[in-house]
Amino acid sequence: MTFQTEKEYQASWQERQTFAENMQPIIGQLYRNKGIEISVYGRPLVTATPIDIIKAHKSVALHEESKLRLRESFPFVEALNKMSLAPARIDVGKLAYNYLFKGDANGLSIEQYLEKELADIQSAGDNNSQDVVLYGFGRIGRLLARLLIEREGPNSKLRLRAIVIRPGKDSDLAKRASLLRRDSVHGAFNGSISIDEENKVIKANGAFIKVIYAKSPSEIDYTEYGINNALVVDNTGIWSDEEGLGQHLQSTGVAKVLLTAPAKGDIKNIVYGVNEDMILAEDKIVSAASCTTNAITPVLKAVNDEFGIKNGHVETVHSYTNDQNLIDNYHKAPRRGRSAPLNMVITSTGAAKAVAKALPELKGLLTGNAIRVPTPNVSMAIMNLNLKKATSAEDLNNYLREISLNSKLQDQVDYTASTEIVSTDLVGSRFAGVVDSQATIVDEDRAVLYVWYDNEFGYSCQVVRVMHEMAGVHVPTLPIK
Repeated sequence: MTFQTEKEYQASWQERQTFAENMQPIIGQLYRNKGIEISVYGRPLVTATPIDIIKAHKSVALHEESKLRLRESFPFVEALNKMSLAPARIDVGKLAYNYLFKGDANGLSIEQYLEKELADIQSAGDNNSQDVVLYGFGRIGRLLARLLIEREGPNSKLRLRAIVIRPGKDSDLAKRASLLRRDSVHGAFNGSISIDEENKVIKANGAFIKVIYAKSPSEIDYTEYGINNALVVDNTGIWSDEEGLGQHLQSTGVAKVLLTAPAKGDIKNIVYGVNEDMILAEDKIVSAASCTTNAITPVLKAVNDEFGIKNGHVETVHSYTNDQNLIDNYHKAPRRGRSAPLNMVITSTGAAKAVAKALPELKGLLTGNAIRVPTPNVSMAIMNLNLKKATSAEDLNNYLREISLNSKLQDQVDYTASTEIVSTDLVGSRFAGVVDSQATIVDEDRAVLYVWYDNEFGYSCQVVRVMHEMAGVHVPTLPIK
């Protein structure tokens, strides 16, 4: 091991910081102008600070034999910014490492190498965008707004045009904007927000968002606001069947509806990464399932594909939600009337059964229950599985680590080997679920897996992915390996 003096370390740090600071605005431009989401070995760099960028590069050493320095990856980011590309998630860390250390260069320049590796997205495509309306502006609605606003730009494929809320008092608009600006869990909004009281508009980082007050979808003609063929994202929780959600389709200017909750009847429940190929152009109403279903289904699919699942039980340790009471009061559901911040509350969940709608091969094989706990965000699913093939904790962890890095589920499944990680460390995770490898238990054909998930932000990221699919915008992840 080479000894590094104090001056050498300080010089090295300054170099890394400089490259990270230079890289940050390019990453932002790629995201807003081209729909390109940059990551390094699965760590998203969208909205990342220079320190976050440095830490992401440092993590490469956990997966590979050599380090990846920022001065080595920076030319790849620069080259990407000069290319004409369709929307995609691009892992610049893998591209740079494969080129520099795995013999993939084959005498090609960086530009030539990227053209070869990204041949499938070598077109900027059309400039058409999908008008989006958020029907409801609660926890999920506001996080969806943040995610859509952060990619606001001339080539954005999803344009947040309006939010719909029930009629309020005179100060309603200012309070709604304030809730978007400040969040007790997810922190301050990254940017500038102002309001136009006269025209009922929220202006945020270039997004011009009309606030429509209505008691029901039947009252709204979206074309009056210049909104056409809109994708309405219903996050109110009021309706979950075709009859209720179909009301949105009766509003002039609406083309499709996406529900941010499990749907009833024949409505397709989509877990992005698992069954988004079920979405057809003619589908008018689609569900993005629940946060828990999104967290567990990708991991269950990965495990079932490799080891087979005979049966199992999923216990959800879930943060309290707005549905519960702050202090003891009447609630129509059993136990939920008791104070959420003071109690662990056993309740039911349909997430385990709902897995079958996205992964039919597991139909009837899983049971589930939930415990609501006194934390405001980030939950955990404990999956007790009986496998068809015996394995070991090491082999199962190695397999899931590989899934998180080099598979079609790498945007859904994250993996941690930390012995110190706790729930607040996962606030803001953009993955559907994070496998806690240090808690994995295996006894031949019986396995217990612990999967963390940000039940608000991680789920919202999955919803946006489904929105892209419904809008006909396919966003591949490159390279797979």
